[in-house]
Amino acid sequence: MKILTSFFLALSLLCSAQKKYVLVIHGGAGTITKENMTPEKEKAYKDKLTEALKAGYAEIQKGKTSVDAVQSAIVVMENSPLFNAGKGAVFTHEGRNELDASVMYGKNKSAGAVAGVQTIKNPIKAAIAVMQKSEHVMLSAKGAEEFAKEQKLEIVDPKYFWTQDRWNGLQKALEKEKLKKATTQNKKPHYLEIDQKFGTVGAVALDKEGNITAGTSTGGMTNKRWNRIGDSPVIGAGTYANAQVGISGTGWGEFFIRSTAARTVAAKMEYQHKDVKTATQEVIAEIGKMGGDGGLIALDKNGNIAMEMNTAGMYRGAITDKGEIEVEIYK
Repeated sequence: MKILTSFFLALSLLCSAQKKYVLVIHGGAGTITKENMTPEKEKAYKDKLTEALKAGYAEIQKGKTSVDAVQSAIVVMENSPLFNAGKGAVFTHEGRNELDASVMYGKNKSAGAVAGVQTIKNPIKAAIAVMQKSEHVMLSAKGAEEFAKEQKLEIVDPKYFWTQDRWNGLQKALEKEKLKKATTQNKKPHYLEIDQKFGTVGAVALDKEGNITAGTSTGGMTNKRWNRIGDSPVIGAGTYANAQVGISGTGWGEFFIRSTAARTVAAKMEYQHKDVKTATQEVIAEIGKMGGDGGLIALDKNGNIAMEMNTAGMYRGAITDKGEIEVEIYK
C-alpha cells in the first residue's frame, strides 16, 4: 500500500512539474493581508483576476500573438477600479491621475511605452501602438496623447479616472504629510510617502509560436509630485522580454529602476544560467536589501513561471496551456 501511495505521489508531482503556463498576471503587491480583506472584496479581486486570465488565454487559443494576450488581460484590469491602473488610478499631489504603461515583445526586443498621460482610457494600448506604429520607444504626456488620438485610440475626459476610494487615499496621504512636515525624523522625503498597497497591473504571455510579451500599466504612486515617473514605463526596470523570458514588476518604482529589476532577472538567466524562479527571487531580495518592496512575475520560453514578492501579498494568477487557472492573493 505504501509503495502504491508513493507511486501516485511521485506521479502527481511529475504532472505538476510538467505544467506549461502560457499567461501570468499581477494586480499589485503590498500590505495585503487576510485580516484586512472582506470576503466580498477578496471575491471581487479573484473574479477580476480570473476574468483577465480568461481574456488573455482566449487570444492565445485563437492563435493570436502574445502581444494580443497581454493587451486583453491588462485591459480587463485597467477597466476595473480595483487596481491602480486605468480606471482605478491613484491621484497625484495636485489631484490628477497620471498614467504610465509599457510593453516589450521578446522575439525582436521591440518595445513601447507612454508616461504621464491623463486622457488615454487604456494606456497599454497606447504603449503597444508606440511599439508597433512609431519609430520611438517612449512618449510622454501631451505628445503621447496626441499620438494616441492619431492612432484612433479611445480618449476620455480625465474625470473618467476619478474614484472615491483613490480620492480618499490622497486625502489621507495629504493629512499624513501635514502632520509629518514639522518633523525631520523621516528617513525619506515626505513626497515619497507611499500607499502601502500597490495596484500596478502586469501580464506576461507565451503564444503558440513560442514568443513572449511582457506588459505593465499603472497609475503610479499616491501623492506623487512633479510629474514623477516610476518603473512601469521604463523598459528594463518594470518591464522586459527577450526570446527566453518576460518579466513585469509592481512595487516601489524607484527601487525597481535603480536595480534595473526586470532586465536583471533576464540577465541572471542568460549569463548565470539561473532558472526563472531563482533569478526572480534574487532580484526581489536585492530590492529588499536596498529598502524597497514589491513583486515580480516572470514566464520563460518553456512555460515555467515565477511570482515572487517581499510584501505581505500580491494579487496574482496564472493559466496553463490546458486552461487551468490559479489565482492567489496572500503570501
